[in-house]
Amino acid sequence: MHVGVANRYDELLTQSERTMPEEDLRNTRLQKVAQLRSQGVDPYPYRFAPTDRAAELQERYSDLPNGAEVAVEVAVAGRVIARRVLGKLAFFTIQDESGRIQLLLEKGRLGETMGPEAFKQLDRLVDGGDIVGVHGTIRRTDRGELSISVREWVLLCKALLPLPSEYYGIKDTEKLYRQRYLGLILDGKVRETFKKRALTVRAIRHFLDERDFLEIETPVLQVEAGGASARPFVTHHNALDMTLFLRIATELHLKRMVVGGFERVYELGRIFRNEGISPRHNPEFTSIEIYQAYADYHGIMDLVEALLKTVATEVLGTTTARWEGHEIDLSEPFRRLTMAAAVETATGIDFLALTDGEAVAKAEGLGIEVKAGSSRGEVLYRAFEERVEKTLVEPTFILDYPIEISPLAKNHRTLAGFVERFELYICGREMADGFSELNDPIEQRRRLEIQAAARAAGDQEAQPLDEDFLAALEHGLPPTGGVGIGIDRLVMFLTDNASIRDVIAFPTLKPEAGE
Repeated sequence: MHVGVANRYDELLTQSERTMPEEDLRNTRLQKVAQLRSQGVDPYPYRFAPTDRAAELQERYSDLPNGAEVAVEVAVAGRVIARRVLGKLAFFTIQDESGRIQLLLEKGRLGETMGPEAFKQLDRLVDGGDIVGVHGTIRRTDRGELSISVREWVLLCKALLPLPSEYYGIKDTEKLYRQRYLGLILDGKVRETFKKRALTVRAIRHFLDERDFLEIETPVLQVEAGGASARPFVTHHNALDMTLFLRIATELHLKRMVVGGFERVYELGRIFRNEGISPRHNPEFTSIEIYQAYADYHGIMDLVEALLKTVATEVLGTTTARWEGHEIDLSEPFRRLTMAAAVETATGIDFLALTDGEAVAKAEGLGIEVKAGSSRGEVLYRAFEERVEKTLVEPTFILDYPIEISPLAKNHRTLAGFVERFELYICGREMADGFSELNDPIEQRRRLEIQAAARAAGDQEAQPLDEDFLAALEHGLPPTGGVGIGIDRLVMFLTDNASIRDVIAFPTLKPEAGE
């Protein structure tokens, strides 16, 4: 993460303050709090009523000539992120959620409305990082800077800690993740990322709501954590004296809702997986799962393609995004390839024509590590991971996965040993995972029993045997298509961020010493 600001740190601190330890700076500010209170000033008042935001004013008066003033009073509030006091004149820069604007503070004008001590109080008691509210008129300075010529100011929050100097430039990114508020204050790109994240979530909900999907809330605490191959977090409910798991997917409960008669459902929410941490993985993340009765995986691919194009247009204003040096155009139809065809193109080997043993031998000949006794399907998937996945830059649906790695997907209607499953890849990253959902309760039981056996043998990511879910299927799940989309990875794509920690406001981090 790079953090940079236009103003210099020395504009926020006086000469004597620049050499002070942080604790001394805090004590100095506490003294100012006491001084303000002794003067009858509340350093933490209850409200202020802004009439405008900085960016709105910058846009509205973009054509105002140098030296001109507009006799329209505005009220703006924001954090002081630069300050210069030059005799009887001061220039502060404040920042609100929308952006920045300069304050022009003249001793004479403030004296007329607030009394003779107003300018001195401003100079001595208002520091960088404080939040202030001002009333004044719009003026463009002779040097061309749009400013608020302040008639009256009020301190809205006295900051006890200064904006630290080490964040001006590329410094301690780990601490910026721990203290996200500092990155938000100092880096416009960080703020823009989280604004786009919120817009992405809103656009997804709007897209689905317009198509008559209902948003459903399913349990986070579950007796059985199923619906994905992942290791769950374990907790204990004291009153019931029972072990519970944080959910690893919303799939099985949403399918229960389809059994119950809701034909189009989705849930957008937090998922928890007790896995490693990397630039692509966080133990707590956000996903959306969508289920549509009477659709198959072809229909769901169409839905995903339309959703991504719509979301990109609403968030970026275009269907073109740039991610990790690649310019990705979502306007064209997404490429669709079977996994077997993609692997054959990359390796020259048609794994579908091989026996299990032949497939293992061919993979080893390519230098691909596979477990002894692996099936043809498992070998095909390993070859895909090793030789194909990273090459999928343009949006590409990979279709038709081996049954061994897809316990909840419906058998392929024409290809034995495979299921009707797709994954969407962009820039070598998986963006979506969807199926024609398995609704044969006998076949689903058989698959989950295999998973349960693997779990009993020590595979902590294998899925449990969920008897209630199987009972729901026995009541009848209509033909259904479903998909899961990782919100964090989608936001990484839309904001051109390489690490998942840059798009999660408060990522999971190992505590520092002493915490």
